[in-house]
Amino acid sequence: MSERGTDNHSEVTDFILVGFRVRSELHILLFLLFLLVYAMILLGNVGMMTIIMTDPRLNTPMYFFLGNLSFIDLFYSSVIAPKAMINFWSESKSISFAGCVTQLFLFALFIVAEAFLLAAMAYDRFIAICNPLLYSVQMTARLCMQLVAGSYLCGSFSSILLTSVTFTLSFCASRAIDHFYCDYRPLQRISCSDLYFLKVVSFFLCSIIILPTIIVIIVSYMYIVSTVLKIRSTEGRKKAFSTCSSHLGVVSVLYGAVIFMYVIPDRFPELSKVASLCYTLVTPMLNPLIYSLRNKDVKEALKKLLKKNPIL
Repeated sequence: MSERGTDNHSEVTDFILVGFRVRSELHILLFLLFLLVYAMILLGNVGMMTIIMTDPRLNTPMYFFLGNLSFIDLFYSSVIAPKAMINFWSESKSISFAGCVTQLFLFALFIVAEAFLLAAMAYDRFIAICNPLLYSVQMTARLCMQLVAGSYLCGSFSSILLTSVTFTLSFCASRAIDHFYCDYRPLQRISCSDLYFLKVVSFFLCSIIILPTIIVIIVSYMYIVSTVLKIRSTEGRKKAFSTCSSHLGVVSVLYGAVIFMYVIPDRFPELSKVASLCYTLVTPMLNPLIYSLRNKDVKEALKKLLKKNPIL
């Protein structure tokens, strides 16, 4: 790297988050929309975690994974949404260099952890439906803890690698990030460094994150569908499909948006922002709604909690 590039890199103390390229009068509407969605995320995910932790009947592997999913959704949406809402009212729309590093690090950590957690949930449903008699033997508390811990560990490793490589670049082209949060693709657009190593690292991470988790999910559901179709009882078949359809819906939205954002060539910045909304705000908002409205146990636990605490 040249001396000039190093000097320019050292001078960067903050960035500007351009956000959505819309008329200024629409910023109020976007702020209200973000506020509404974020309020639903807080209410839904905190509510889901509260229900799971307070009802003994939900002390099962599936709800243990669901509780962690709610925690992840709550955390990484909180990394993005508050700053985005502040910037709708801010003239400068700036974020400090340290703030940008922190935002990318935490977001990458939790979005990768969610991908591996969704794969673990698919494996859990595979065991529950395809090997129900062995479920309690195979899906032990220790294994569940290991799967969740492994998800966070993979997220941490990926986040440290991606963040460290991204912020060794020189940002001498511009300080304006054409996005509503700090992500490595918009950051590489404003870098004047050689991007080869960053592209190799991002390809490597996509290969070890997206591909294995998708394979686990697809294979698990192929076996699940095959097993469900053999069930003679219409009611049993309906219950099994109902249990899994919500998970498949979440996976489809999340992976569809992530593949568009990180696998397809970066040629449509504005569409990338819309795709980012799917996994930063829409999915965290929908997860508790999908799993509660389609789940009899959660609805009963919620009714029980509301009866004990009428103020809620």
